[in-house]
Amino acid sequence: MTAIEPRQLDLHPSGRRILDEISPRAWEHPTDRAALGSLKQLPGFDGLLRKFVGMFGEKNINTIYTAASVKVGSRQYPEIHEGLVRVCEVLDTDVPPLFISQTPIANAGAVGMDHPFIVLNSSLIEIASPQEVEVVLGHEVGHIMSEHALYRTLLNLLLMLSGRVNPVVGQAALPIMLALLEWSRKAEISCDRAGLLAVQELESAQGLHCAMAGGIRGRRDELSVEAFVEQAEEYRNLEGLAAYYRVMATLGRSHDFPVIRVAELHNWVDGGDYEDILSGVYPRRGEPYSSAIDWASAGKHFSAKAGKVFEDSDQYVNDALNNFMDNAKRIWDDAS
Repeated sequence: MTAIEPRQLDLHPSGRRILDEISPRAWEHPTDRAALGSLKQLPGFDGLLRKFVGMFGEKNINTIYTAASVKVGSRQYPEIHEGLVRVCEVLDTDVPPLFISQTPIANAGAVGMDHPFIVLNSSLIEIASPQEVEVVLGHEVGHIMSEHALYRTLLNLLLMLSGRVNPVVGQAALPIMLALLEWSRKAEISCDRAGLLAVQELESAQGLHCAMAGGIRGRRDELSVEAFVEQAEEYRNLEGLAAYYRVMATLGRSHDFPVIRVAELHNWVDGGDYEDILSGVYPRRGEPYSSAIDWASAGKHFSAKAGKVFEDSDQYVNDALNNFMDNAKRIWDDAS
């Protein structure tokens, strides 16, 4: 990224830097970009998938939310509407429709492809600060700009169908499912970065995950982001069998655990890319780009991760067997 010529950035009235013509590549994880790039290169795949998803009726989904939710605007939750406008101005993109849905689970999502919109669950707004809500909005705008909706739909369809096939087919599809889930987790990491860029305040971006992990309505001021960051480091530094369980617990998830996402944000900031972007050093939309860079980075990521898992797994098994034998020998000696 440092080879890109820096540009002077204007300041938004909020004090944030306006990321003029920023390309989603600026925040996308290499694994995320490589997966999307490979799918888009398949002849006719994109169009075919769009037609297939279109059978479910994007307009129909929009109509349901229009009927059952509140559409945010200047007269409906105006402060949230202003937050969305602010986020889109910073990320230099169009403002999508936004709905508030009365739901007890704290969550949000970007829905649709040709005419995407965002849905915020009411519970998320209740446990998050106004700044953290803007982080969520930036995250979902990031999904829209990265065109994740189409391929997340593919993953969801495969997950749905995998439960209806016979065990043999299910086992054969397992590597594909695990790869798609890994991509989904990295897509979430990508958009966590977009949320940070939209607000440009690390504590709010990390505080959102703290609130979603264990936020209690009316007691937001009792949560410590600093303590949650320490908890994230504790989780990342697990060793032995606990680290193996950590890897296995993550494999079947479409989203990483909140503590991992907090640590990933910290690592991205520490790596310098975040500061580069705020200094005007980032790829612009429409600029030529070679996907070979993404493949190399993604391949390195997968190879290193897979190698570590197998290496650690072997060590965990050996340690467990050795401990078992030592304990068995001690019990035998005591009995004798």
